[in-house]
Amino acid sequence: MLNLSSDERRALRARTHSLHPVVSISHRGLCESVVKEIDASLASHGLIKIRVYHDDREVREDFLLTLCEQLDAAPVQHIGKLLVIWRPTAEKSAQAARSRPVDRRSSKRSYQSSSER
Repeated sequence: MLNLSSDERRALRARTHSLHPVVSISHRGLCESVVKEIDASLASHGLIKIRVYHDDREVREDFLLTLCEQLDAAPVQHIGKLLVIWRPTAEKSAQAARSRPVDRRSSKRSYQSSSER
């Protein structure tokens, strides 16, 4: 399970306001197909909301902890019947590596003006 600082958790909670639940956990609980769907959603989105159709808060809390342990994710929020979990996506970390600024001074290209050609 990933651990988040309070500042990271607060920033992720702010991002969840516009999200809709992508997976629902029904009376059947955490069956294998539900866990696979949550794993796929985390892989593509990173930050997801899950709706739990169970009235017992302790059961919902157990679902949150179990999912985070099984899927190597971080619990962000449990409010009412909504769970929010986060896991960094491989695509976003690759994009961050590609979007680093390039030092243009090290380029050895020489540009000629149209009059010099």
